[in-house]
Amino acid sequence: MDLKRHTVTLLTTKNGSKRIVPLSNTAVGTLQGMPRRMDGRVWTYTQDGLKSSWIKAVKRTAIDDLTFHDLRHEATSRLFEKGFNPMEVSSITGHKNMQMLKRYTHLKAEDLAKRMG
Repeated sequence: MDLKRHTVTLLTTKNGSKRIVPLSNTAVGTLQGMPRRMDGRVWTYTQDGLKSSWIKAVKRTAIDDLTFHDLRHEATSRLFEKGFNPMEVSSITGHKNMQMLKRYTHLKAEDLAKRMG
């Protein structure tokens, strides 16, 4: 993480390539307030631990069929709603082509109608 530059480097991603992801002011503020381990890591959980916590959280919300991956779809759509262009969104989300970016984007017709005037 480079909190001064508001970025985090992901060494291993779904598509196998390293990439640098921008962080919002809120994300940077949250990360700055978290304790660090001696090795510099922020989180100490395992993949199984994260999965277990996710399952518990979903049960508490009573949202049927919500997957962790659904958060990526939601975030992608919200970035477009905030006015980011496709190149900016793909840079943030890591989508390598427009077809995949389109698959992850779920815009609301009523929001598009408002923008059209």
